[in-house]
Amino acid sequence: MASLNEHRCGTLGRDTDVSLLIEGGMAITMVRDEPPIPKARVLVSNGRITDIGKADEVNPPPNGQFEIIDARDAIIMPGLINAHTHSAMTLFRGMADDLPLKQWLFEKIFPAEAKFLAPETVYWGALLGCLEMIASGTTCFADGYFFQDQTIRAAHDAGLRGLISQGVIDFPAPGIPDPKENIKTAREFIDRWIDFSDLIMPGIFCHSPLTCSSQTLSKALDISKKYKLPLQIHLSETAEEVHETIKRYGKRPVHYLDQLGLIDQSLIAAHGVHLNNKEIKLLGKKGVKIAHVPESNMKLGSGVADISGMTKNGLTLGLGTDGCSSNNNLDLFCEMDSAAKLAKVFDLNPLSLNAGEVLKMATTGGAAIMGLEKEIGTLEKGKRADIIVVDLNHPHLCPLYDPVSALVYSANGADVKDVIVDGRILMKEREFTTIDPDEVMGRVKEISEKIRD
Repeated sequence: MASLNEHRCGTLGRDTDVSLLIEGGMAITMVRDEPPIPKARVLVSNGRITDIGKADEVNPPPNGQFEIIDARDAIIMPGLINAHTHSAMTLFRGMADDLPLKQWLFEKIFPAEAKFLAPETVYWGALLGCLEMIASGTTCFADGYFFQDQTIRAAHDAGLRGLISQGVIDFPAPGIPDPKENIKTAREFIDRWIDFSDLIMPGIFCHSPLTCSSQTLSKALDISKKYKLPLQIHLSETAEEVHETIKRYGKRPVHYLDQLGLIDQSLIAAHGVHLNNKEIKLLGKKGVKIAHVPESNMKLGSGVADISGMTKNGLTLGLGTDGCSSNNNLDLFCEMDSAAKLAKVFDLNPLSLNAGEVLKMATTGGAAIMGLEKEIGTLEKGKRADIIVVDLNHPHLCPLYDPVSALVYSANGADVKDVIVDGRILMKEREFTTIDPDEVMGRVKEISEKIRD
């Protein structure tokens, strides 16, 4: 990986001698019990926050070599963290809408993937996903798909942080025509990328307890533990999945996975819609992390996850969008709004999942899910500088009484004007600095024409 590392430090690298100064806005730090900081100033150097506080309390760098981010009439906050997505599925956005999950997956998505996924198509689809995430304030994402070397390439070119996992399934899959090679392919993927970059963490994503055998799941677990990496899986997404697992293994999905040793603090389980109270208690006891994806669950008619029950049992919760073919966007601001409102409908309680709680899911919760809570998720001295600036100069954000409520219930991704990852500016005043959006969208449109034909 030396050549790609050289590429990162050359064409794509940043000048570590140049600091950033973000000032003028209200800082929502997401540090526990810390109130918003009005007229804040944030200093960044060598990828980390070196100071943060009120502007009159934080001195700018003495050498004067810094770039200024103007955050007047804006909110300065941690970058959002997408805890569950398949970024290259931007290729299939809107292709198979308004279908139940099983028909959507087996009759539309799997055949399309088999025919059209290749290294280059995954690269451009993933790069479009990165473009969309940057444009809507996401700075870190957990991804699982096929040809994931190309998703790493895309994330690297875009400058995003991510847990990028090789998909494993016991069927012929894109890039892995022989299912017997799935675990070998995943292990080699980790070996290739484990020491590549501070921004990229490789991993394994087992599709589900039904599409992966017990042997596959156990081997994936062993590899993940060997490298001390999270293991991702879809869990209890539909009632049909639960019924089939009971029929096949005599246990509900959580108890079946627990029997295999997967139910522990290294597991990131997406969806978790059809969990009973015993399963939720066990997940909480064992420290399993849940990626909540409400909009995908709604669109596919899968159901509503019991977020209040999970919270009461101490589960770590993050927020994800899922892929664009089942959402159909990667905008975590929209996802926050949906998550908060859906929880209230499910519980018939307007107090369920308040704005502060759902904002935590999209920031500190996502960081904890990936084991990065000591590095990202909050704005505080010493943390990595993953920061976004949300422009408040829009009619739908006026007046502003409660900034946290405004972010969750009123804002959307298009309100984000500046995006910084690891101290590097990826978007400034809505202008991308690492990706040419016209090129990316043009290439994906070319691919979509072939899919349409």
